[in-house]
Amino acid sequence: QVRLVESGGGLVQAGGSLRLSCAASGLTFSSYAMGWFRQAPGKEREFVATISVSGGSTYYADSVKGRFTISRDNAKNTVYLQMNSLKPEDTAVYYCAASTSLSVITTPYKYWGPGTQVTVSA
Repeated sequence: QVRLVESGGGLVQAGGSLRLSCAASGLTFSSYAMGWFRQAPGKEREFVATISVSGGSTYYADSVKGRFTISRDNAKNTVYLQMNSLKPEDTAVYYCAASTSLSVITTPYKYWGPGTQVTVSA
């Protein structure tokens, strides 16, 4: 079975940093673009960042550009999201997902992790 498991979430003060990890198994990790999405209570799931299969191309939502960095280690079957200068509005459940193409919408993402909570206090 395909599994994506996020980790690294938690409580952090505004202005602080967190690094999220997503460990993948059951799929050819290096054949998939990977993405991070987030969802706050009562809101739609929104795009955060995505990275190409080799890690050579990245794309970010305007709301996180310059603060977040997505990266991957194909040897470890893991994708990361480094989050700096965190703001209270970044509070959400963060999900990693696997797609056959780089995309800012959810449709092309075939596999999803269960999510990890990120809470940023003011």
